[in-house]
Amino acid sequence: MSNFLHNVLAETICGYLWYLCSIVWTLIHYRNTDGFSIANIHQRTGIVPTIMPEASKNLVLMGINPTYPSEKYGYIKPIIDENGVSGYAFTEKPTKEKAEEYISDGALWNGGVFAYKLSYVLNKSKELLGTASYKELFTEYVNLKKISFDYAVVEQETSIDVLRYSGEWKDLGTWNTLTEAMEESIIGEGQMNDTCSNVHIVNELNVPVLCMGLKDVVVSASPEGILVSDKEQSSYIKPFVDEIDQQVMFAEKSWGSYRVIDVDDVSMTVKVTLNPRNKMNYHSHEHRDEVWTVAQGSGRAIVDGVEQMIKSGDVVSMPIGCKHTVIAGDEGLVLIEVQLGSEINVSDKQKYEMSF
Repeated sequence: MSNFLHNVLAETICGYLWYLCSIVWTLIHYRNTDGFSIANIHQRTGIVPTIMPEASKNLVLMGINPTYPSEKYGYIKPIIDENGVSGYAFTEKPTKEKAEEYISDGALWNGGVFAYKLSYVLNKSKELLGTASYKELFTEYVNLKKISFDYAVVEQETSIDVLRYSGEWKDLGTWNTLTEAMEESIIGEGQMNDTCSNVHIVNELNVPVLCMGLKDVVVSASPEGILVSDKEQSSYIKPFVDEIDQQVMFAEKSWGSYRVIDVDDVSMTVKVTLNPRNKMNYHSHEHRDEVWTVAQGSGRAIVDGVEQMIKSGDVVSMPIGCKHTVIAGDEGLVLIEVQLGSEINVSDKQKYEMSF
């Protein structure tokens, strides 16, 4: 990696929670005390080699020439402060009327690429979250308020520079723009008859979706829920989704993935898929028992330090408080995990270092 990337962290895609980014930043710092840094960025933009060696601002944004006043994007606005010094300010998703005003004043769309020094975001983490400790942020992550990087940090920043980007760019942050970029109208198990027009189906479920007589509609079916929306209106789903408080039904992890099959008051059943030679964290629970049934593959289970080989059909029981993990073999491992208890939640997990 070239020297100009030293001590720089660039983010291309901001997650819904900027706190998740904070955890990543502090982990980089925690594990790389020599100042090593990561630049995960769209290579075609060339933004890092172009601006970071000479950047004197806290944040550098990629600006896109706007083609219409949109409420979907953030705006980078040219300003002149009280001392006559020119600079930039940022507003996330203004009203259409404000967007028109900003564009007439020479504002740019925010391209979703942020560049900054690692020290900057560590300081922001201390300022806004009270700590830059990876372990503290990781522990408290599920309890933190939901807020994006754009609102929490960029809108408040007064030291901003911008790089104009004139290449091909499309924001895929809404269902409308995503379907415009889809090569096929159906992903997953779905059908539509010939009376449908400009309809897209994205189906992650193992049940069929049938559309008839629809126009300008997107249908998205996933373990988290089902969306049926006019494409233009799909841009306004966020406040409705924010009000939904539901168990996470599917997640991809570093070791594989899990999908919730069934939930009731005293139990939850989960399909756990581990990638070949991957393992879960060594952990315990204070409020639930767990039972693993091996559905496919083979590997090793470790319960309170005792290791056993497991294969299809085997059952492993973990009572409350015991430490446990599972390690997949060369072909991966699929488990049906049954959690039993009256207080089942994601925060009921204590992690441990493995000494074997």
